[in-house]
Amino acid sequence: MCGRFTSVTTSSELADYFDADSELSDEEPNFNVAPTSDIRVVHEDENGQRRLDFMFWGLVPSWAESPASASRMINARSETAASKPSFRSAFRRRRCIIPVDGFFEWVSHPDRKKKQPVYISSKDSRPLAFAGIWETWQSSANSSDVESLTSCAILTGPPNELILPLHDRMPMILGRDRWADWLDRSSEDVERLQAMLEPAPEDWLQWWPVSLRVNSVRNNDESLINATAVTPDDEADGQERLL
Repeated sequence: MCGRFTSVTTSSELADYFDADSELSDEEPNFNVAPTSDIRVVHEDENGQRRLDFMFWGLVPSWAESPASASRMINARSETAASKPSFRSAFRRRRCIIPVDGFFEWVSHPDRKKKQPVYISSKDSRPLAFAGIWETWQSSANSSDVESLTSCAILTGPPNELILPLHDRMPMILGRDRWADWLDRSSEDVERLQAMLEPAPEDWLQWWPVSLRVNSVRNNDESLINATAVTPDDEADGQERLL
């Protein structure tokens, strides 16, 4: 499961890091990216050129009647994506990388009624390359307003030993040696593709508790990823008790 992440590295830096073409301008860092947002995605175009573009987070299958289901499809299970009707076409032909600087999970804590958020990032401070899939949806020809939406989902799978105490799922993170093969639109070898999706080594990642302020998408600043002590409910300030 991945329902919230940070996007701090600029588009120009991401384009260089992933060796991708991009026309995106450098925007303000986002420390609280939520589903149904436009997020940066690395993909391969029809000419085989790697690109960095915006896509809508929440996959809408091409055959869907409307984009209303997007909020339910922010993640796809890596074990079944190649066979599920909502994801199988994208898994075979439209794979992508979703760069993030870190992501959040929520865990139970004996001193809190609400779950404690934690922040997970790479140990080397480089972006994490989440494996993803993407799709293009277009309104029917009968519609008075023709719309088009390019959307994506993050592929998740079993956790490694570091993430296991936090959650029973984690995003599938691709090492640099797998980027080209994963993005290659000419490859439809499902077994080979699925073999790339495995838990990242524990020594790639680190995590720490963060403020309950991240629970509200209205909060968006660097303090959200600062390490913090876990404060029992009876000692938390008013704002944290209300979130």
